[in-house]
Parts: sequence; C-alpha cells; structure tokens
Amino acid sequence: MSDTVARKVIGAHLLDGRMEPGEEISIRIDQTLTQDATGTLVMQELEALHLDRIKTELSAQYVDHNLLQADEKNAEDHEFLRTAALRYGLWFSKPGNGVSHPTHMQRFGVPGKTMIGSDSHTPAAGSLGMLAIGVGGLEVAMAIAGQPLHLRMPQIWGVELTGRLPDWSSAKDVILEMLRRHGVKGGLNRIIEYHGEG
Repeated sequence: MSDTVARKVIGAHLLDGRMEPGEEISIRIDQTLTQDATGTLVMQELEALHLDRIKTELSAQYVDHNLLQADEKNAEDHEFLRTAALRYGLWFSKPGNGVSHPTHMQRFGVPGKTMIGSDSHTPAAGSLGMLAIGVGGLEVAMAIAGQPLHLRMPQIWGVELTGRLPDWSSAKDVILEMLRRHGVKGGLNRIIEYHGEG
C-alpha cells in the first residue's frame, strides 16, 4: 500500500505501535486547541498536573462559544481562561476574534503537523494536510503536558473524485453523499482522503 498523506503524518509522529488499522499506537502532538466551553476543565487539569509551561509547539485557547454576557459567570470564566493561557504559554483568542477551527487553520495551520482539539470541528484542519483529531479535554491537557496521544490506528479510506459536479453543486454535496452512503458514524476511527481529477 502506498503511503497516503495521513500515513506519512502518522509515521513522522509515531512513538509506539504498528501502523496497522485497529492497532494501538502513540503519536506526538504538535498543536492543541480548546474553546471556552471545554477549556476551563483543560486548564484545571493543567493545574492538577503542576505544569509550568506548554510542551507542545503551539497550544491555543479560543473564546468562541459563550460570548453573550447574561451574567458575571461568562466574564469570570473568560478571565480565568485568559490568565491560565498567559500562565502556561497558550495563545489566547479573546471573544470576537473568530471561531476556533477556521481561525486556527488560518493562523497556525501547517501541513504535516498533528493537532488535537476539544472541539468537534477540529478535524476540519485535515483539509490543510494536518492530522487533526477531536478528543476530550483530558487528552488535550495531557498533550499540552507533553504526553503522547494513544489511539487505535484508523482505517484510511481513499475516495477518488472524477468528472465534474453538476451546476449548483459544491464540495458539501460530495460530503452529504458520503453521509447518505455511510451514515453519521461511518467516519468513526477513519480518515477519509479525497483525490483524483474531480
């Protein structure tokens, strides 16, 4: 099997295990992202780990979910995230700077890097040639502290695109067709790479 983009990125970051689908592997993580709805628990975990500074190349804390100030709780949470990011060396994106995943892709996306995030849209950075995986807050905290990510080697699906889309169609229609064929859980523990002339 020739190496796909995902296999190349995983291979360059592999610390332990065999790159066979379903096998347990450990990989080094270059970047992390969190957002305000999940970041508070990540920062509390960093406190519990007695971390001095981040061990990743880059970690970012975004405030993009709870922007409305209905009471003092959001403001207090945002201030906690800001000061924790400063303390540990995370890049902090204040409310109004943009949504985490596209902002991160625009500012920090680098082909060939690994990234995990505590936001369900983290895998969007895969469009840049990154290995980007959505995980829980504990996994993000451990990666920030320099620990590898442990996971099962995903299956890699190659989807060859040929021809042209009909008028008034877009790439989203291709994705919707994949969802129709495979369901919303069809991509679990899989990486889907699109290639071809289409």
